[in-house]
Amino acid sequence: MAKTYLPPRLTLPVGERDHSEGAGDARLVLLEYGDYQCPYCGAAYPVVKRIQKELGGALRFVFRNFPITNAHPQAEWAAETAEAAGAQGKFWQMHDFLYEHQSLLGTEAPFAEYEVQVGLDVARVDGEVARRAHSTRIEEDFMSGVRSGVNGTPTFFIDGSRYDGPAEFHSMVRALRGTTKPRGARER
Repeated sequence: MAKTYLPPRLTLPVGERDHSEGAGDARLVLLEYGDYQCPYCGAAYPVVKRIQKELGGALRFVFRNFPITNAHPQAEWAAETAEAAGAQGKFWQMHDFLYEHQSLLGTEAPFAEYEVQVGLDVARVDGEVARRAHSTRIEEDFMSGVRSGVNGTPTFFIDGSRYDGPAEFHSMVRALRGTTKPRGARER
């Protein structure tokens, strides 16, 4: 008898510690392990935004850091910057700005200017990034990804199961809409 493939599951369930957009009780949950300097994550960013627009209130989008520093030298800095902005309630603004200006990673001027525009305490952000104040959280995200079968970015999970299809709008929406298991139902 042939075995049925079961994709890896999240080992750290989505919870209050996560950065998320959408209602906490949304019917569908899309989680991304991402790297701000990864070109594939950069290409997936507008796809995720389009999915969020398409599914509206039925979707909760969650982002976890997975900086691949041996390939992307600015990924750790970018994750620290997003987390420092998050400490001031501006995670999503910085998350979006980092992806929308990915080609500028490694140059500080546009990021410091943006921090002022969105009302961040720039000295606080710079200090937190310099002392790696959010490295524990970033490491927790990274290790939860490793334990959940993440080995590259972007890696998506739909309602706790790894999505192994392409980071393409129609495929991902089909996968999300195909998730009909009621929230809280147990896996067999």
